[in-house]
Parts: sequence; structure tokens; C-alpha cells
Amino acid sequence: METCLFCKIIKGEIPSSKVFENEFVFAFRDINPQAPVHVLVVPKEHIASLDDTAGVSDRLLAECLRAIPVIAAQEGLTGGYRVISNCGPDACQSVPHLHFHILGGAQLPDRMA
Repeated sequence: METCLFCKIIKGEIPSSKVFENEFVFAFRDINPQAPVHVLVVPKEHIASLDDTAGVSDRLLAECLRAIPVIAAQEGLTGGYRVISNCGPDACQSVPHLHFHILGGAQLPDRMA
């Protein structure tokens, strides 16, 4: 999608701090980190949110999920990490491109909100 922020990052039109890339997935550091390690994992194919995955290949979705523990290990998150995907405005999804937040590097709060 030509106006999507994450699509522009994936294409290299907007700079990012890339931490991982393969054929299906692109991951980069969040510019407003909520934890010492805060990485966004996005599929290279534009998908607006989890609500829009009905026609998406199982392989693409699996590649997104399989990338997460690889990135967590690469980032040294040996004590654990949190994975979040906001879906829609009530969940504060700020970019309409499916993405997963990996948060870690410190003891995270018990509460999610």
C-alpha cells in the first residue's frame, strides 16, 4: 500500500533500525520504545490487522510468529519477553499494518493496560 508507513519502511523509503529480515518478515526497533527492547515484527505483505488475515497464507502468518523467538534470542531476551498485536482503534493500533511488538529487557509490569 503506497501510503502505509510500515510498507514505506519495508521498501527503505523511510529509515529504520532493522534487526531482522527474511523473505516474509521485516523487523525493526520501535522509535518510541516502551521497554529496553522494543522491536516491531511486520509481514512484508500489507495486511491491515489480524482481522484481515482470512485470505493470507498460513505460511506468511507462521513466518511472522517463527521470527519472534529468533529475534528475541538475537536481542538477548533470555529472561522472557512479551508479544502484543493491537487490532483496531479501541486497542490503539496506530499503524494499519499487521505488526507484533516484542517487549523485553527488564521486568515488565503485571498489568497490560
